[in-house]
Amino acid sequence: MKSTKNRTRLFLAMAAAVAMVGLTGTAASAAEPIRIGEINSYTTLADFTQPYKKGWEMAIEEINAAGGVIGRPLEVISRDDGGKPENAVKAAEELTTKENVDLLAGTYFSHIGVAVTNYSKQRKKLFVATEPMSDDITWAQGNDYTFRLRPNTYIQSAILAEEAAKLPAKRWAIVAPNYKFGQDAVAAFKKVMKEKRPDVEFVEEQWPALFKIDPGATVQALMQAKPDGIYSALFSRDLTAFVREAELRGLLTDDLTVVGLLTGEPEYLDPMGAEAPKNWIVTGYPWYAVTEPAHKKFIADYQAKYSDTPRMGSLIGYISIYAIKAMIEKAGSVDQDKLIAAMKDLTFDSVVGPITFRGIDHQSTLGAWVGRTAVVDGKPMMVDWRYAQGAQYFPTDEEIRQMRGAK
Repeated sequence: MKSTKNRTRLFLAMAAAVAMVGLTGTAASAAEPIRIGEINSYTTLADFTQPYKKGWEMAIEEINAAGGVIGRPLEVISRDDGGKPENAVKAAEELTTKENVDLLAGTYFSHIGVAVTNYSKQRKKLFVATEPMSDDITWAQGNDYTFRLRPNTYIQSAILAEEAAKLPAKRWAIVAPNYKFGQDAVAAFKKVMKEKRPDVEFVEEQWPALFKIDPGATVQALMQAKPDGIYSALFSRDLTAFVREAELRGLLTDDLTVVGLLTGEPEYLDPMGAEAPKNWIVTGYPWYAVTEPAHKKFIADYQAKYSDTPRMGSLIGYISIYAIKAMIEKAGSVDQDKLIAAMKDLTFDSVVGPITFRGIDHQSTLGAWVGRTAVVDGKPMMVDWRYAQGAQYFPTDEEIRQMRGAK
């Protein structure tokens, strides 16, 4: 009899526990969502931003399935800026005033990222700049309300300059899109190259308008300069057009050193197929060769969900949501002051290892893969690569304080 009573008490306790879990889950799902206002150039640059969207959507699903953040689900309200800064600022205003989002996130193009950075300062609204790379976002125009995830143009250019400086090339030419991203990337590459190799000289610069390159004229001007090395900050269809014309005209000889910012990212490398450039030194994302367990799980889950391979955008979108999750958990609320305090010097685990948002400039320490391009069995790939830790490539703290106006 006593045994029967004990079994009955145990059953009732277990039933109560199960009921409590069910009620807790129901309460969490019924709780007011934490709203993220996301802005991006989905129609203007789909090759990067659509994989990015898939990445953040997958992260949102994972987090909400596990109970959300501080007992509340995450919700993303997304807007397409059409590749125009004025549209992005208008979207930010709508998301802030009409949708009552708790924070802003996203943007791809650097000039758009700078525009939303300035908006976040004016409206005192937290902005997590996930993709734009302009140095100004966290340095010259950095502010208390803006934090950036992706390694900026300086960090990635410094990684490439470190590799380029090891080679004999002395006469360098430049080809870059004539807007904020390209301008910052070139300035950073020149600065670091001159520090590491005072003997180098820059003999030619080509600045095509974004997505309006004249590949024939560009390649011809570079050939006339007879450089030993070329630094390219071209991407997307500008990069494809340039590579094809450079191959056709014989610019890309075995003796020429070419360094390509972003060239190794699958978004831009894969579409070129067997015509992809060979032996360029590039930053990119060799997802097919990454062996860390957490990263491999991300890749497997992404492939299972979308029946597609991940891109750099996929990874950035995914990590960005987990960065926001870590920030909210540390803050314990969505109060703006508490979120900002939590984000400064926040360290969180990601599928690429620990990442810190530095208190001094709000720039994350996320690094980049650097290696060489190759075509293997007809497919473009990165080979001989390594992951360069972002924290190793920052300017000095004093330089950063000066750029931020000792803020």
